[in-house]
Amino acid sequence: MDKILIFGNSGSGKSTLAKHLSRKSGLYHLDLDSLAWLPTTPPQRMPIEESRVQMKTFLKEQVSWVVEGCYTDLLELLIAQATEIIFMDLNVKQCLDNAKNRPWEPHKYDSKEAQDANLNMLVNWIRDYYSRANTFSHQAHLRFYNSFKGKKSAYTENPTYL
Repeated sequence: MDKILIFGNSGSGKSTLAKHLSRKSGLYHLDLDSLAWLPTTPPQRMPIEESRVQMKTFLKEQVSWVVEGCYTDLLELLIAQATEIIFMDLNVKQCLDNAKNRPWEPHKYDSKEAQDANLNMLVNWIRDYYSRANTFSHQAHLRFYNSFKGKKSAYTENPTYL
């Protein structure tokens, strides 16, 4: 039973890799964005306890999975069950290129146009990755990666098979 956590900066290829592993190995794919935000405008983080309840339900319902996101605080809720972690540690330029070329994400946006309208905010978010000091930062991701004692890998480029 594979239980894989994928994390890194926005635009690093987390979703693409998770979808690939899901199709290849029959793993349930969970994007943590769906458990991290309240359906409000402007977006607000869901209280961590509400996310925790949803994750407990997820763990009861799914045996094999790949979970991806940039939320170290949520990833920590799953780490005890993980059999493997993957750190998408791409540089900012690669993440920006990926973000500018990403296909429409209908689970996040009503249209490709709505997604593209959010691109400037996303570009700034990606650029701030190394200067942030919160759950979304390179510092938090690196600490999470280094603390894991099981099977782990880090990519500094998108895998060529994707």
